[in-house]
Amino acid sequence: MVRIHDAIDTATLASSSTSGTTQQDETLGQAAFDLQLHDMPLEQEQQGGAGPSDAVVSADMEDGLDTVNQKPEMKLVVISNRVAPFDPNKPQTGGLAAGLEPVVQHSGALWVGSSDTQGDGTDQPLPLVKTGAGDVARLDLPEADYAGYYRGFSNSTLWPALHSLLERMSGSEGDYESYRNVNAFIARAAFDVRDRDAFWVHDYHLLPLAAELHRLGIDRPTGFFLHTQWPSPDMIERVPHHRELMKLMLEYDLLGFQTKRDLNNFLACLQVYFGLKSKDGILTTERGQTRLQKFPIGIDPKQFAEYLSAEVSPAEEEKLSSLLQKFAGTKFAVGVDRLDYTKGIDKRVKAFNHLLAAEPGSISLLQIAPSSRADVVEYQKYKEDVENAISQVNAEHGTDEWKAIHYTNDSFSQAALARLYRAANVGLVTPLRDGMNLVAKEYVAAQDPNNPGVLVLSKFAGAAEDFNEDEALLIDPNNPEEIADAISKAANMPLEERVKRWRSMMDKIESYTIHDWSANYLRELDKSRVMIPADHILLPGFGWSNEAQMPLYQSYAAALTAYNEIDPADGALKQAGYADVGSAFEALAAPLKHTQDRLWDLPAATASRDGRRGQELGARDD
Repeated sequence: MVRIHDAIDTATLASSSTSGTTQQDETLGQAAFDLQLHDMPLEQEQQGGAGPSDAVVSADMEDGLDTVNQKPEMKLVVISNRVAPFDPNKPQTGGLAAGLEPVVQHSGALWVGSSDTQGDGTDQPLPLVKTGAGDVARLDLPEADYAGYYRGFSNSTLWPALHSLLERMSGSEGDYESYRNVNAFIARAAFDVRDRDAFWVHDYHLLPLAAELHRLGIDRPTGFFLHTQWPSPDMIERVPHHRELMKLMLEYDLLGFQTKRDLNNFLACLQVYFGLKSKDGILTTERGQTRLQKFPIGIDPKQFAEYLSAEVSPAEEEKLSSLLQKFAGTKFAVGVDRLDYTKGIDKRVKAFNHLLAAEPGSISLLQIAPSSRADVVEYQKYKEDVENAISQVNAEHGTDEWKAIHYTNDSFSQAALARLYRAANVGLVTPLRDGMNLVAKEYVAAQDPNNPGVLVLSKFAGAAEDFNEDEALLIDPNNPEEIADAISKAANMPLEERVKRWRSMMDKIESYTIHDWSANYLRELDKSRVMIPADHILLPGFGWSNEAQMPLYQSYAAALTAYNEIDPADGALKQAGYADVGSAFEALAAPLKHTQDRLWDLPAATASRDGRRGQELGARDD
């Protein structure tokens, strides 16, 4: 079997069934198969209204089918820089870890990521460790390139640029080379599992990984999901090698983004720097097709509700009880963020300074901020600035009996955080920029339905695309006065309004969970899998990626088999059989909306871990 490198737009099958008359006229002529990929017109159709994930949910509801959680059966490889701890008593290390842990534990996937140590860069077999139904492999990334890859290009260049904070950017010569070297190292490690069905790659550390996998001859459907934002063209141009990076990203079969804004920003960048336009969410290049969609990540509200009654360790129970005792009989707001300059903690502290000057002693803040990237200079300086600001607010507004801001760098388990969320009158999620921010959804999920708190949310967090102004109090995170006003409003909001806002947000959280997110993405990635051998298609060079999307394929295959069994000497019968094959093919092709004619991409006969290829099986059929 050979693989079609890219998939026909099977996502439009549902809509095409309602316009069969029009589609019947799209019969494909032989001349169409002679077109080259680079001759195809590229037409742009902006993504408007509901995103792709919204369309899937709506379709499922319309059909009355509970199919959104039905993931395709595939042996999946998940790759990211960071791997979850897989320990309920340990804190999650961010939205990525929280999002992928249940996927791996329940699906049988293999999760490949970095360990806490560095190695000498020599290739080793994947160190598989069983985790639930899945496996985890933690790699010792090469020490010689680690600093340039992680502290350098990933977190001193890409991270601030993706969050549109250009003043925070820094970097050194050689960082990009190290970044590429580590991606190549991870690809070589993944070579051990090259025969698995699909690869799902995550976040900005691994933008070029699909290209490295392809260079090694790994020819499986490969998807990418960006957990951060994607900025506008004028922001991304400040990243060294930004054109090369975006070109490498188009090696993925499926690119996923958190919001419509991020998706549209990426499309705008492709238009500005390459003159490329999408049609129906598909981008066509000489390599083939890349599909682009939004997939807003969610949480598991049922599991989070269970955390409220879950036991914690004796040590954490003592710490939790002591902390809650400090807020007994008073109102408080809670903020839970990595100590990262994108989270807007410094602006939040200034907001409390404004609020307490106007309303002394009205509400206090519990700020939980585990240290992050402590070896990066920018983060060290930010930590100092935040702690100095907190000390000033406490000195100015605190009393012997009451403290304005309680601040800790301690980490808490999910069970402990759930209890803190429920106790807090206000949830503060005010990042300067954020891909999604699951703390916003966790805070809502932890609330008492009869007496919920109020969410104050940055309009620049991805979650603000899910929660509107009638639900959360949306604010500009750069404006401390606006944050202060929202905190005051939240703390004094009537119960009836609090319940109404909370109920609306909770309905959304329950209707699209982390399981829906992963199932939605994997269904789309599954469309890049090939199930039909090339020699089963009558016209060479044309094919589809998924037999399940073509109910008439079996009729076509049966007609072709019958034709091949006719005695060549029986000319009349052979001619009639050929006509039957043609009719079956036309019936198969008519309801399928296509964007271009497919070209078979024949993989190498052999491939090695270092990327050298063996003798070619054949050339591209043009």
